[in-house]
Amino acid sequence: MKKVCIISKFIFTLLCFLTVGHVFAQPAPPPTSILDQAAIAQIKEWLKNPVVEMSISAQNKRYQTLPQEEVDKLDKQWRAERKSDDQPLIAATLSSPLSSYLTQIQAASGGLFTEIFIMDAKGLNVGQSSITSDFWQGDEGKFQKTFPNGAAAVFIDEPEFHEGSSTWRTQVNLTVTGADQKPIGAVTVEYNLTELARRRGML
Repeated sequence: MKKVCIISKFIFTLLCFLTVGHVFAQPAPPPTSILDQAAIAQIKEWLKNPVVEMSISAQNKRYQTLPQEEVDKLDKQWRAERKSDDQPLIAATLSSPLSSYLTQIQAASGGLFTEIFIMDAKGLNVGQSSITSDFWQGDEGKFQKTFPNGAAAVFIDEPEFHEGSSTWRTQVNLTVTGADQKPIGAVTVEYNLTELARRRGML
């Protein structure tokens, strides 16, 4: 019994050491304040491309009277398709001109943007650079803290550590407006904060 207790204590101590070591190995996140007006202006600049407004407006018109239960069905279908080989809804969204445009922007960023997606007036995805976990974002802060709050709304989420790349990431969320400056949707741009800090000479 004494031998078992000693082994158990050793395992417990080893697990504590590994856990603490992992925590200390994780670097502190760069301040989100580096996502300044210049960074926001960059996003707004490429949102001026006509394909953005055209795509959002077309989907707003298509889903204008769509009841919430149908929105929920689309979201459920999307999540089911993520686990299936048959992906009509995902394929249709990813093959759209807007998705192609966002994919090009992400690729040209050289690792600065890790994900970009644009939502319509209901919070449904219109275009995206990669497959998101959900099709409907209307119940999340990225939509609720932007589109309903007007044209100037900006919401920067808390940074999260990405284990795979050992980098800090955060989502910058803005209301998207049309040519008349009225809200038509929202955009989420996931920044690689670590890469941005490096480019700013902070690392």
